[in-house]
Amino acid sequence: QVQLVESGGGLVQPGGSLRLSCAASGRTVSSSAMGWFRQAPGKARDVVSVISGGWSGGRKYYADSVKGRFTISKDNAKNMVYLQMDSLKPEDSAVYYCAATSRGLYTVDKNDYDYWGQGTQVTVSS
Repeated sequence: QVQLVESGGGLVQPGGSLRLSCAASGRTVSSSAMGWFRQAPGKARDVVSVISGGWSGGRKYYADSVKGRFTISKDNAKNMVYLQMDSLKPEDSAVYYCAATSRGLYTVDKNDYDYWGQGTQVTVSS
């Protein structure tokens, strides 16, 4: 049984930083693509960032709105995926979800992701 558990969300002022963590069990983060998605109230769930499967995780995707501010990474030994979020803006406020796909080493389509965490709230406000 695959479980994904996010942590690290919270309240932060604009310009601040947070680091989200995703602990995976029942599936290794090296076996397929892993992604971070977010959903704000009244909006659809959108992709934020994806890291490819395999040991190197060499292919990464970032939504245009977070390029240059967010960094995705993973630790295969610890079976963890991270999202470092810097220069946060109020529009980054949302519930952030970690997800895993069984459909290959790289995809940015949320419909390809089979396993989801429960989400962690990120609120950027002064």
